[in-house]
Amino acid sequence: MRSLLICLLSFSAHAATLPEPVDRSGAWTLLTPEQSGVAAEQWAPLRQALDGEEYPGISSVLVARDGHLLYERYRDTDADGDSVALLRDTRSATKTVTGMLVGIAFDQGLFGAVDDPIMPLFADHRAANPDPRKAQTSFADLLTMSSLLECNDDNPYSSGNEERMYVTEDWTGFVLDLPIKGFAPWMSKPEDSPYGRSFSYCTAGVYLLGAAVQRVVGENLAEFAAKHLEGPLGIETVRWNQSPLGVGVGGGGTRYRSRDLLRLGELLRLGGRWGEQQVISAKWVEQTLSVQVNARDDADYGYLIWRFNYTVDDQQHRVWAMSGNGGNYVYIHPQSGSVAVITSTAYNQRYAHPNTQKMFAEMVLPVLVGDRAAPGSR
Repeated sequence: MRSLLICLLSFSAHAATLPEPVDRSGAWTLLTPEQSGVAAEQWAPLRQALDGEEYPGISSVLVARDGHLLYERYRDTDADGDSVALLRDTRSATKTVTGMLVGIAFDQGLFGAVDDPIMPLFADHRAANPDPRKAQTSFADLLTMSSLLECNDDNPYSSGNEERMYVTEDWTGFVLDLPIKGFAPWMSKPEDSPYGRSFSYCTAGVYLLGAAVQRVVGENLAEFAAKHLEGPLGIETVRWNQSPLGVGVGGGGTRYRSRDLLRLGELLRLGGRWGEQQVISAKWVEQTLSVQVNARDDADYGYLIWRFNYTVDDQQHRVWAMSGNGGNYVYIHPQSGSVAVITSTAYNQRYAHPNTQKMFAEMVLPVLVGDRAAPGSR
């Protein structure tokens, strides 16, 4: 009994030295191995990989568990030699942020229901290729990349391919004018697909979601994000893009610091709550982190966020991920209470996504699930 009491007192005294988790203090503090319960040698494979040249383009790796920063490493700096302050262009990881902003707009009662059509918000535009099915395109259709619009970024011949939108002036009109897609014999129709939806990666549709938010709130998407998402999280330095006609680009390219990307992932892990404030409703986060459509053989999709399956020691782990061109990822693993950020500048390189996925699956996730001791327990 005396030994148990001494152990408990020792644990309490040690745990009390830990900094506050980020969700209460608003700042990340890197824990020592003694505080985190993760021995330094457990990070050796990751450290060696970042010291070498096998993973070109990867620029930062941050790992947090239970709101505590366990690992942080940078391979580049800004013009002033500051790694932490460098804004990262994580490309389509912005899509998940746009999904959060859409959720906040729903929480505020600015939209009706997620299955309501989005097109009536743009009734002032006389769209080409009118079709009753297009008129019924819902928020949910665009949030899950499963609308009937002929839009596929993976097909260079698609009418809605994002590169075609970028060379026009009126991006909103571009999306509204898209025709209804057809289903070739080798394509799965919605009624033949899991969850009753047929996935097609469409940046233009996500842009339209951001345009809808901007239209109903009466201010730029960046201003809305600063007030209702970034500000409450303590995110102060951000760079949003705008379309030629001044609409916030919700489809990609917003720049955040790596630590702030970690905050965005942590917000989803915490069910939308940050300290004492419910920034996004728990219901919306639950819907976001629920499988809505099968995207590929190796991935499912929620509301503008991917879900991957990884195997560690014969155990399957389902991990949610914000993802963008170049190999940029924000991973959320609710079961271990963990969030990880890997940024990369390997834009348009075939190895970009496989390299980041391999690094996370082989060098980060095993550390997080192999020893689930809470910070301060050693």
